Amino acid sequence: MSKEHLSTYLNDHLMGAVAATELVDEFITEAADLKPFLTALKTDIEFDRKELVSLMDRLGITQSRLRKASGWLAEQVAEVKFAMEDENLRRLERFETLALGIQGKLSLWRALNASSSLDSRLAGLDYGRLEQRALDQLNRVEILRIKAAQAALTPAA
Repeated sequence: MSKEHLSTYLNDHLMGAVAATELVDEFITEAADLKPFLTALKTDIEFDRKELVSLMDRLGITQSRLRKASGWLAEQVAEVKFAMEDENLRRLERFETLALGIQGKLSLWRALNASSSLDSRLAGLDYGRLEQRALDQLNRVEILRIKAAQAALTPAA
């Protein structure tokens, strides 16, 4: 395994976690009705980010400032786009963005779990638990994404 490839891969996922946290923070400011849900989701994202950072530290992989800044910048650009949308469509698109990010995190844990059987340096995390957390997050977001789709994509009654 190339440490360079692993470093790039893990830093890309760390960038995604930074962007997700920013997205949730913005979402909380405009969706007071979702604040408890979004606050819990943000806590989950931060916990998962800490697991990733812990693995990177253990492997001696430096956090890329450029990638973290890119994640922040990408979220800021997304916010400009979201600001131009109707509230219902904005909510749907934010949930879809979160769902895609969580799916990526699920893929991360699965890839690392599979690779840990070939490289013992990747062992030590409870990948089964992390995968289940991602699935739980995805399921919770999906329920609200579908409700947002119904509000955004169907005529008002």
